[in-house]
Amino acid sequence: MAFHEIRFPANLSFGSVGGPERRTEIVAMTNGHEERRTPWAHSRRRYDAGLGLRSLDDVAALIAFFEARAGQMHGFRWKDWADYKSCAPSATPAFEDQNIGTGDGVNRVFRLRKAYASGPGRYARPVTKPVGGAVLAGVGGIELRDGLDFQVDTASGTVTFAVPPEGGARVTAGFEFDVPVRFDTDRIAVSVASFQAGDLPQVPVVEVRL
Repeated sequence: MAFHEIRFPANLSFGSVGGPERRTEIVAMTNGHEERRTPWAHSRRRYDAGLGLRSLDDVAALIAFFEARAGQMHGFRWKDWADYKSCAPSATPAFEDQNIGTGDGVNRVFRLRKAYASGPGRYARPVTKPVGGAVLAGVGGIELRDGLDFQVDTASGTVTFAVPPEGGARVTAGFEFDVPVRFDTDRIAVSVASFQAGDLPQVPVVEVRL
């Protein structure tokens, strides 16, 4: 499977429904207790692209995008309007938003990630598709310059510093990002009459592991 570094039209993903999915295996014991475990280290996002369609021109744009990806064959970028920043939705990304590592004086490459915390629970989500030109980074509380002090690989989500961060220095980043996805169907069924009556086609989209 190839991955196309192109974003699904953001105006069509706006209004879509979706979010994270987890898989939990639950075993009921004879004494009434449960054992719970998960085979997934990371959550997986699912969306319905059909709900963002507002006109027949939108349908045409969707079909063109679907055909160019050969249905489920090729992955692409998706903007999740509910979660596409390293900060709160109402805020602007800043270079100290997320802790992405600690310097050791040797390593120059760090991977972007976003932390989700609530009470005693914490989850670090890998960010593999940052938006070009929207990544900020810093070391030890000092903001660095993109293209001079560090380089960003927008296809993998890595940040490479020109000089290895010194030992113990906190490495931070702020960014916007997309979700790597593919269509979860090889068929799109659209009826013009039904669409005009408000019946939208279902176009499932699912996150892919890279």
